[in-house]
Amino acid sequence: MICVAVQTDAIDVAAEIDRHDAGGHGASASFIGRVRGGDGLTELFLDHHPMLTEAGLAGLAHTAADRWHLAALTLIHRVGAMAPGETIVLVLASSPHRAEALAATEYLIDRLKTDVMLWKRETFADGRVRWVEPREGDQGRAERWD
Repeated sequence: MICVAVQTDAIDVAAEIDRHDAGGHGASASFIGRVRGGDGLTELFLDHHPMLTEAGLAGLAHTAADRWHLAALTLIHRVGAMAPGETIVLVLASSPHRAEALAATEYLIDRLKTDVMLWKRETFADGRVRWVEPREGDQGRAERWD
């Protein structure tokens, strides 16, 4: 079972874990990415291309499910305006053994940062607004999966 979603609504992590784990899988790994606070950040806005972003996430999910023979995979990414502490991304991967679930989760986080069309804009309490550039090392982390 593969579940991929791009949404503006908050991610209900507990409900998604319950739905994902209904299959009684041997091992499940998860990643919950949240908006970092600090430096007066008041809002993170994620812009996207509706068709290409979802297609990119779905492509990564299917590649991961095939590569690690996953029993279930959930990949949900938020877009739109979010406040510090809110969940941006949820990855749940399940397989008969932990190594596959852990590897698939790490792969998905590493690759979505470079392979999926998402743009981040930060707004600060002092009125500053800036677009977030890719971080040093993101490309290298993604390429190690090739």
